[in-house]
Amino acid sequence: MSDYTEDERRILAYLHDSVSRGQEYFRAKHIAEQLGLSSKEVGARLPRLAEKSEGVRIEKWGRAKSTTWRVTPG
Repeated sequence: MSDYTEDERRILAYLHDSVSRGQEYFRAKHIAEQLGLSSKEVGARLPRLAEKSEGVRIEKWGRAKSTTWRVTPG
């Protein structure tokens, strides 16, 4: 995890904890509220984390008012 920024580590830790029981669906806004970040900060990091994270599988799932991300244990 050394090539992750501090915010990316916090996001990944939150996602790991949240999906310990199975898949979950998230919006950047809700992750941001839990971590004290802006939804823009989280939304900008999720695509990068989707490409390189190994502990969870992050997948762009749908788009309505904002993107929904499906996260499953990796």
